[in-house]
Amino acid sequence: MSGILVAVIGIVVFALGYRYYSKFVAEKIFRLDPNYVTPAHQYKDGVDFVPTNKFVLWGHHFTSVAGAAPILGPAIAVYWGWLPAFLWVILGTVFAAGVHDFGTLVLSIRNKGQSVGTLAHRLIGQRAKILFLFIILILVLMVNAVFAWVISNLFISYPASVVPVFIQIPLAIWIGYAVYKRNIKMLLPSVIALAVMYLVAVLSSNIGWMQIDLVQWMGGEGSTGIFGLGAVSSAFFIWIIILMVYVYIASTLPVWKLLQPRDFINSHQLVVGLGILYVGLIFTNPEMTAPVTNANADTSWLPLLFITIACGAISGFHGLVSSGTSSKQLDKETDARFVGYAGAVGEGILALVSIIAVATFFTSTADFSAVYHSFASANASGLGVFVEGAAVLAGGLGIPTDVAVTIVSIIVVSFAATTLDTSVRLMRYIIAELGTEYKLPALTKTHVATSIAVLSSAALVLLPEGPKGFGSGGYQLWPLFGTANQLLAAISLMLIAVWLKRLGRNYAVVIIPMIFVMVMTLYAMFQQVLFEWSWNGTEPNTLLFVLGSIIFVFAIWIIITAFSVLRGSADQNLDN
Repeated sequence: MSGILVAVIGIVVFALGYRYYSKFVAEKIFRLDPNYVTPAHQYKDGVDFVPTNKFVLWGHHFTSVAGAAPILGPAIAVYWGWLPAFLWVILGTVFAAGVHDFGTLVLSIRNKGQSVGTLAHRLIGQRAKILFLFIILILVLMVNAVFAWVISNLFISYPASVVPVFIQIPLAIWIGYAVYKRNIKMLLPSVIALAVMYLVAVLSSNIGWMQIDLVQWMGGEGSTGIFGLGAVSSAFFIWIIILMVYVYIASTLPVWKLLQPRDFINSHQLVVGLGILYVGLIFTNPEMTAPVTNANADTSWLPLLFITIACGAISGFHGLVSSGTSSKQLDKETDARFVGYAGAVGEGILALVSIIAVATFFTSTADFSAVYHSFASANASGLGVFVEGAAVLAGGLGIPTDVAVTIVSIIVVSFAATTLDTSVRLMRYIIAELGTEYKLPALTKTHVATSIAVLSSAALVLLPEGPKGFGSGGYQLWPLFGTANQLLAAISLMLIAVWLKRLGRNYAVVIIPMIFVMVMTLYAMFQQVLFEWSWNGTEPNTLLFVLGSIIFVFAIWIIITAFSVLRGSADQNLDN
């Protein structure tokens, strides 16, 4: 089947979903009010609460939720065949992710910009709030570890991407001051910044000394680096430390100084990157050489497909971004449809091109099977196959392969870094909330909470030993990230359902995807905790077993509490 036809079908479904379904939800279910005073205006402080143009905010929101997950998850899930991955991405985006991201944004707006963790108290009780906050805390901790691991490995594998990625930071700071201090429109400076990044990408792809290749600087893969570690492990350690220093600074700065302008640059990067890949798809016109369905899979797609592709279909982390940062920057309530639902659609489009890039990369089905011969192999190879496959699509526009590989890796790293520092900022908020709850005022201090977030994230990615050697934490946590992420999405949908029921509105659009995601995720998590990670499995994993068991028990507790609330409780004044 033609990759172009697959792309056209997916994009048409996304467009129809935004045009009709999101409009129905906005007008008939959420009933958006253009005159409602949003938290960005009500609590404007110039740091977190900042009224923001909807296009700029969409850039922040989308690049914060995108990260590497909507690329990596679909690239792995093609193992079961491209059709199951394709169907889950398009249907999940339209009927689950769009409603979830949009709904958590509106719920937060209508409740002083509070996060879904805080709102759990008002909606389903104090005990549920504490359990929910701990689930969220574990999830964002895993997000930090997984994405730091991904970025560090991409820097090692594609050293030409390092300078273009880091040059974005001073460019974003310059744009922030130009826009907010000199009232210059953000569009032109952002386009200039992106052009500079890609010019540097071309130069670094062709000039050896511009490639920050720490492994080669230490003598190559077989050499010894720092602290007696090998050169690769040493490079990994150095990149993790540099990333942790960066996210500490980035997550404590006011949003207008770095977060918003950098994310606006990345939103242009997304448009340009997706444009290159989709137009390249037209010129290359590749066939889907991956199987439609993989009859030889050693692991069943049910229920693992629905947790392997989280971001790109539905993701609980999106609700944290919607209610944690985006709701504090929304200028008008009616902008929520564009920011929330269209943000989910943008991620679906990214996941779709990931599927196509991987499914068309191989010259034959036999070549695909040689690489994707097991689910474990798909996990290990997925991201690299996407980068190489996307470079082939970009080559349809005449872009040299080495430059295309650098640009694709820059896009992945930029999105992952955006998610990383947004996640650290969210973790700071959660630690502060727990400090308030347990009367520990030190935890409410910005730098104390951020230090805890950064140090624990670094420890989680660096300390566990595993199949990838030193720093296997991020690699090991990926399976648990998917289940925890989807459980969070299901619980967030449940909160929206409780809110809508108390307002006397139709909550079917929320409860149906909630039940589906909840059943699939609990099923997958039960299998993993009991049969894969425990001592009943062939290779017990204490880290995943302990974290997975805690999340599973907490989630069941919250679900029981929430269902009792849904069955009938007294109304509370949660909306105007």
